[in-house]
Amino acid sequence: MVDIDLEIPTTFDPFAEAKDSGAPGAKEYVHIRIQQRNGKKSLTTVQGLKKEFSYDKILKDLKKEFCCNGNVVQDKELGKVIQLQGDQRKNVSQFLINAGILKKDQIKIHGF
Repeated sequence: MVDIDLEIPTTFDPFAEAKDSGAPGAKEYVHIRIQQRNGKKSLTTVQGLKKEFSYDKILKDLKKEFCCNGNVVQDKELGKVIQLQGDQRKNVSQFLINAGILKKDQIKIHGF
């Protein structure tokens, strides 16, 4: 018989070592998304803020600044998520940058 050395291909993640290291491309992002509810109604979600921030204080300032309602939701997978009424994506990103909470390159805006 002939012995053949075969390697079965497995899934390869080219960025696996970048996730483990402290490389510049491996930073954590804050995701600002919009979800369509019904009709013209929409919901803005802010996810990925560091745990050391007080979500309730940030929410209170956001609500006062943009005259909208909102709440903090505890999710099993995502952790704490801030929800705001309406399309507040650009407003929230500018607020977080101006308040010194985040830098512009740490924010990802998703939606339409």
